[in-house]
Amino acid sequence: MTSIQVKERLQAAENWILANPNPPERWPWTWLYKVGRSLYALVRDVISGQLTLHAMSLVYTTLLSIVPLLALSFSVLKALGVHQRMEPFLYQFFEPMGSQGLELAERILGFVDNMKVGVLGSVGLALLVYTVISLVQKIERSFNMIWRVPQMRSLSQRFSNYLSVIMVGPLLMVSAIGVTATIFSSSLVQQVMEIEPFGSLIVFASRFTPFFLVVGAFTFVYIFIPNTRVKLRYAFTAGLVAGVSWQAAGMVFASFVAGSARYAAIYSGFAVGIILLIWTYLNWMILLLGASLAFYLQNPGSVARYRDIQMSPELQERVGLTMMWLVARPFSRGEPPPQQEALEQELRIPGEVTRRISDKLIRSGLLNLAGRDGDRLVPGRSLQLVSIGDVLQAVRHDEDRVVDRLPGAQVPGVLKDVGPGREDISFASLLEQETSAPGGR
Repeated sequence: MTSIQVKERLQAAENWILANPNPPERWPWTWLYKVGRSLYALVRDVISGQLTLHAMSLVYTTLLSIVPLLALSFSVLKALGVHQRMEPFLYQFFEPMGSQGLELAERILGFVDNMKVGVLGSVGLALLVYTVISLVQKIERSFNMIWRVPQMRSLSQRFSNYLSVIMVGPLLMVSAIGVTATIFSSSLVQQVMEIEPFGSLIVFASRFTPFFLVVGAFTFVYIFIPNTRVKLRYAFTAGLVAGVSWQAAGMVFASFVAGSARYAAIYSGFAVGIILLIWTYLNWMILLLGASLAFYLQNPGSVARYRDIQMSPELQERVGLTMMWLVARPFSRGEPPPQQEALEQELRIPGEVTRRISDKLIRSGLLNLAGRDGDRLVPGRSLQLVSIGDVLQAVRHDEDRVVDRLPGAQVPGVLKDVGPGREDISFASLLEQETSAPGGR
């Protein structure tokens, strides 16, 4: 097979993934189609470099704020005397780094134990809280980039939401561990364990309890961190994939990276630091890739050849007319108004494109938001008063009025207001008119 044939087949596969007018409608082809589109989008995001840049930024912030974060999180657990139950999770994180990782975990826990939050003073406590909030803020910024969310939470929401999760999250984790241990040690479960195959299943479940807690933590992060609504089923699917990837990456990292003697031979005493940077970077990449997977599962129309779609005039006009039609038709029939998110998925194009066009139609008064949650679209005026020209004018309208900066004295008037019947005028005729006009050159 020649290189040209391989390129043609790859191009055909890419067109089938991105621009298939008749996607499969039966299982398992629908599932394979969605998986293929999601994998294509994930590979595209990694190659583009956006995820890697955010992961590297989070690695730097993590190294600066890991001790304050643990100190603030463990402060509530220390008061209740249950902070020892969270220590195995910290050891589990550093375990793929080998014996040096476990020693590093002990040192970090030593720093946390020596840090007394109550004696830091107001300035020290404020710096401690700021360091922790800056980490969570960067995580939210990365997740918002993935979910195409333009705005972050307000300042008051950041303090309240971030601190509540940092302080209460570990307590909920410890409670889940305690409830799980209580269930497995109860007399009823002990009696059931004597009956096979239930006994083997319970032992299997008990061994995988840490993994289930990690999946639950990933799922919670994917739902809570982005400043938008994330559906539970997509967050759980992404959390499950990220949890499995995290476990597999830990085993591979322990075998081929942390266990290799090359890093110690090259970097000598800095080897543990280099290994820590690589392992932290892999963890953030897995977390961000899981967030991207949740986004593409919830917004399948956002899968395109490029992450940033070029808003061409043709695309804007076609989307504006199609959205107005899909809203006007059920309204004229007396049917329930379509939900904006469902309408975006029906169009099968990136959500940021449809949302930008729908916002312009709403601001122009052609559409309105309705429904209990304000997420349904209805016509903003009588359909007799809405024409195709009105929609095109709303879509083409330059709301920032940048067009006013264009030079007016040197441009013919016909170019300033191109309407019906004027598109066929050639530039040669315009130049002839300028030459024949009084004072023309």
